[in-house]
Order: sequence, then structure tokens, then C-alpha cells
Amino acid sequence: MEVKIGVQHAPREIVLESGQSAEEVERVVAEALAGKSQLLSLTDDHGRKVLVPADRLAYVELGEPAPRKVGFGAL
Repeated sequence: MEVKIGVQHAPREIVLESGQSAEEVERVVAEALAGKSQLLSLTDDHGRKVLVPADRLAYVELGEPAPRKVGFGAL
């Protein structure tokens, strides 16, 4: 699923493809915003970890998982 993270005082958002479910990502974001953890930590499809300070989060947008397209034409 595609996750977009807006960070305060940063000109661009962070975009990553995560293998985590929407419920998992939402739980981790809620814990970071509630002060249970100081960092929002997400892992992308390639195993890279993205860490964002919880007090700098502007927004988190969860997208639907996109099906993989095969071939040259789009229907």
C-alpha cells in the first residue's frame, strides 16, 4: 500500500510502498501521535526503514494497494 507522510518544515512529502496493512500503519501512527513512541517507524517493500519524529508529523495519507500492471497497454 502507498503511504504518504507530510513532515513539518519539509518541502516534500515522504512516499513509500509498504507491505503492512492499513490497520497496522494506522495503529503505528496513532501510537506515535499519542506519545507512546517518539518516532514513527515504517518499513517499505525493499526492507528500508523510514523514521520520522512524531512531533514533526503533519499528515499521513494511506492509499489503496495498487495492482501490478503487466504489458504495454493500459485498459
